[in-house]
Amino acid sequence: MDEQKIRLIDSQFAHFLAERSQLSGQEKRQFQDIVCRLSMGLAAGDSCVPATDAEQGLIARSGLSGEGAKPLHVYNNHLYMQRYYKHEQSLARSIRTLLSPSTELLAEASLFNALFAEHRKAETDWQRVAAKRALQKKLLIVSGGPGTGKTTTVVKILALIQSASSKPLRIALAAPTGKAARRLLESINSSVQMLGVPERIKKSIPDTASTIHRLLGVKRYSPFFKQNASNPLLYDLVVIDEASMVDLALMDKLMSALRPGSRLILLGDKDQLASVESGTVLADMITHLPENTVELQTSYRFNEGIKRFASAINSGDSSAAWKLMSGDSINNVSLQQGNVAEYGGEMYCRYMAAVQGATSISDYKELFQVFHSFKILCALRHGPAGVSGINGAVEEYLTHKGYDCSGADWYVGRPVIITRNEYSLDLYNGDMGISLPDPENPNTMKVWFERTDGSLLGVLPGRIANCETVYALTIHKSQGTELGEILVVLPEQESLLVTRELLYTAVTRARERVQVSASRTVFECAVAGKIERHSGLGARLVGK
Repeated sequence: MDEQKIRLIDSQFAHFLAERSQLSGQEKRQFQDIVCRLSMGLAAGDSCVPATDAEQGLIARSGLSGEGAKPLHVYNNHLYMQRYYKHEQSLARSIRTLLSPSTELLAEASLFNALFAEHRKAETDWQRVAAKRALQKKLLIVSGGPGTGKTTTVVKILALIQSASSKPLRIALAAPTGKAARRLLESINSSVQMLGVPERIKKSIPDTASTIHRLLGVKRYSPFFKQNASNPLLYDLVVIDEASMVDLALMDKLMSALRPGSRLILLGDKDQLASVESGTVLADMITHLPENTVELQTSYRFNEGIKRFASAINSGDSSAAWKLMSGDSINNVSLQQGNVAEYGGEMYCRYMAAVQGATSISDYKELFQVFHSFKILCALRHGPAGVSGINGAVEEYLTHKGYDCSGADWYVGRPVIITRNEYSLDLYNGDMGISLPDPENPNTMKVWFERTDGSLLGVLPGRIANCETVYALTIHKSQGTELGEILVVLPEQESLLVTRELLYTAVTRARERVQVSASRTVFECAVAGKIERHSGLGARLVGK
């Protein structure tokens, strides 16, 4: 076992279970190693780990595996923590329920053709295919990269479904994070205005969106939600954006809370990073449910240069990606060779100048647009090339330029990101805010957050227990955002944490420009690295 990868919590957890097993001597030590490997796997995103026949026999003799209150479970030659085994089992059951035959909704041909004009080109119109499947099936997965029209497609689908229903359907829009929910709502509202359908159908499409946690109803200090199988959601159709970010446990709780007979549409990019927590739910469903999946392939708005760069990374062609970045064939993708903190600090000087001129709520709303026009995305949290090091260096640079970012914890313009759910404040992990005076009481500092309805929420700094400065943020935290320009910072040394999916996710956050700070060795190693997670969900979906 690679000692460098073992965390203290892994070894202590394994020791805890081994001491409570019915094993002794060498078998006890072997069992401890197996449990340690499982704990490490869960930290890496696995929902289970493979177990040989000999290991399965040893686990069975431990007395800690099986049904009921036992902490471990062996299934299909894999070892699970009991909790993840039950989540996977429950989720597979919910998915099979959605796969059961349903009555096809019949939309008017004239409306269908108005929304999806006949494709003159030889290739398939996958948006049209997705709409047809949405009318036929209770579960639809729409996958595609940036700019392929996932939200545009789903808005047309919602219009079709509403028109085909005998009564207006109750529809919910949600995403894993607050910023992803805001972005989904903006896209939906923009697309609705362009629909060539009667006004009554436009009005039937939701004009609100929430996080999945808000949708299900958080119970404070509890892993459970108010909405569940015993108290299901009242919606007839639920749409989830950025579904690749949804982990095994949350997807299980969401699907368990669906009302019998309701429909579910998942939107996501299968090539992005999987969830931070365990599982590869979206990827498993796309792989094993082809009849319920449509992949959109034509990009309508994604910048061509960034698209070529992202495609080279996604295909694992590190030489082509490096050539595009270091050459001059693309003018908005480049290698950043200067000092990261200085470049980032100079870019944020524009933001701090805008901060000084902001005095009203309307100014604050525009300030968020300036703030999101540039961001530094880091592969790691710690170290000189990590979030903590770069945030400190940028603050020093800004202070040197005359913007006092060191005199107080809550200086004017300090951008922060919530690092743990603050249920009482209706703030969630990943929400970003800016520290600014209250326009109605300039002597009072508040931290302002964007809401999904376009308003701002002001919170006194002392009420926020878990946050950190966010001139730079991790690539994981950037999921669900759309930014103007980004600077991607990779570590000086090769790391197993820096993978192809991580780079692809970072690059596809940008609308206008991408810069990368990395050595060729580290960059090519990252493009070559691909995330492989162990999951039993796919096998369950195909009946193995």
